[in-house]
Amino acid sequence: MSTPTAGNGSTTLVASDLDRTLIYSAASLDLSMPDAEAPRLLCVEVYGHKPLSYMTETAAALLTEVTASTVFVPTTTRTREQYGRIHLPGPAPRYAICANGGHILVDGVSDRDWQQRVESRIAAECAPLTEVRAHLATTADPAWLLKERVAEDLFAYLVVERSLLPEEWVKELAAWARPRGWTVSLQGRKIYAVPAPLTKSAAMHEVARRTGATRTLAAGDSLLDADLLLAADLGWRPGHGELADEGWRAPHVVALEERGGAAGEEILRRFLAAAAV
Repeated sequence: MSTPTAGNGSTTLVASDLDRTLIYSAASLDLSMPDAEAPRLLCVEVYGHKPLSYMTETAAALLTEVTASTVFVPTTTRTREQYGRIHLPGPAPRYAICANGGHILVDGVSDRDWQQRVESRIAAECAPLTEVRAHLATTADPAWLLKERVAEDLFAYLVVERSLLPEEWVKELAAWARPRGWTVSLQGRKIYAVPAPLTKSAAMHEVARRTGATRTLAAGDSLLDADLLLAADLGWRPGHGELADEGWRAPHVVALEERGGAAGEEILRRFLAAAAV
């Protein structure tokens, strides 16, 4: 497979978060317009025999253009299994980043060398996952805890009843985790506890090295995307999500006003415009 290049011969890599950045659940699409004016939607994920994630048809067409003119790399905190449920328009990307950087997929297969490098860093720099899970189990309240899960034996997350979750609990967890080499992120109904060396940015740099990319573009909505946005040459964040709620900004990252599915469209337009320069 050849590597797409811009007219000037350079190669642009686009590393984009997926959930609530390019793809959206029915609830997160934020279809605030009158029903008769709502955009047509393309279902890109089915789970439990039911449609789960969508793009607008306009976004789908834009993504097809992006994949044709750049090295497009889906960059997600999802596990490999969860990523495998997503069927984006256009040809399957050669590279994908899963488990928040824990896995680089090459033609759908995890690169073992990268996997071992990540695991070695985590073992050397972070408290073990078993310690973190034990702390979560003893401090989470069954009144708001719905599920506790481990992703790829790399990190843990909780599914919670958000309306009952005390805000102080997340802050206390973050303060406990930080000196142990772990970070905490609250995204919708999920609380993630992730080893600090497990980053999307490190995986993006590795894919850029392998593809010879001379420029990197990125987009994301959550605190787990902050390192990715900071590491890229240019970045965009939507008007919704954890970063927007925190008022997070960086000089080279554009804070878009658009929210929901409209933000997904605008991010893809910005990718195309930047890649053409």
